[in-house]
Amino acid sequence: MATEAKIKGKRTNNVNQIGLEKSDYRGRETTLCQGCGHNSISSQIIAAAYEMSVPQERIIKMSGIGCSSKSPAYFMSRSHGFNALHGRMPTTTTGAVMANRSLQAIGVSGDGDTASIGLSHFIHLIRRNVPMVYIVENNGVYGLTKGQFSATADKGQELKKVGINPFMPVDICMEALIAKAGFVARSFAGDPKQVKELLKAAMSFNGTAVLDIISPCVTFNNRDESTKSYAWGRKYEEPLHDVTWVPKREEIAIDYEAGAAIDVEMHDGSILVLKKLEQDYNPKNRMDALHMLEETCCGGVLVTGLIYYNEDKQPLPEIENMVETPLAYLEDEQLRPSQETLQELMRSFQ
Repeated sequence: MATEAKIKGKRTNNVNQIGLEKSDYRGRETTLCQGCGHNSISSQIIAAAYEMSVPQERIIKMSGIGCSSKSPAYFMSRSHGFNALHGRMPTTTTGAVMANRSLQAIGVSGDGDTASIGLSHFIHLIRRNVPMVYIVENNGVYGLTKGQFSATADKGQELKKVGINPFMPVDICMEALIAKAGFVARSFAGDPKQVKELLKAAMSFNGTAVLDIISPCVTFNNRDESTKSYAWGRKYEEPLHDVTWVPKREEIAIDYEAGAAIDVEMHDGSILVLKKLEQDYNPKNRMDALHMLEETCCGGVLVTGLIYYNEDKQPLPEIENMVETPLAYLEDEQLRPSQETLQELMRSFQ
């Protein structure tokens, strides 16, 4: 029901098509570190849902374990939600969507949750084309457990108490493309305009929409030129591994044109190089997308934008010929075979 909001005793007409203000899409106050990129992403989910007039009661927020998986608490407080086991968010979401296809799923995961323990679940969710928005808040570290390397950590990244990472990173967009995802995009938490528009596109997609969003961790910043986190400040001058106190940071925000590359200075003076896809880039050519990711994966440049789009893939409920009425709303006699059917089945085995 549409209502007029009141602010300081005055009425305002700043409501969307279903009568809600932007503030109605907020959740709880964040408990994440000041300046964390995850908070910026939550803000853009709020903005996208408000602008698209999304009914919160039709949203189910899914997550796994980690700092990123706390994020669903910070947006759309009137939505459904489920916090799954580490790496099992894709599997749990598959069950939820198949049981109630009237819900729109938004999953928030991390690079550890998705690219490490949950990688196989991530791949099979994409293979089945489960209809959901799959957001990876990617910072290259396990921030909730004191900053160990995740599977997306850069080769050569250094941590004071862990050492140097000798392994090549998992590229989440590349994995999604190889698994034949129909929607693959990458962005940077400090580019809110791009994040919001990609979220709106993902929420309109009928299938699995993967958004790999680089979201710098302000607490565990460990190496200059890191592509995913703020570098280790001036070689141990700040006690960033002491999580009992985290220095306040201002969120980094940028704005630049399509096709341009930009050097983004981090808090400690290190540089993150971003490049937006050209206006004439064709996101419907899967081989071009793979080629572009292969060219840029080791060059210290993060290409952002809509990488691949294929609207012709059937989502899982259509593949399985699901009935229009969600299974959760069907009566028992509609879900269970009759006694006569069971007896006939048993006789067939005799």
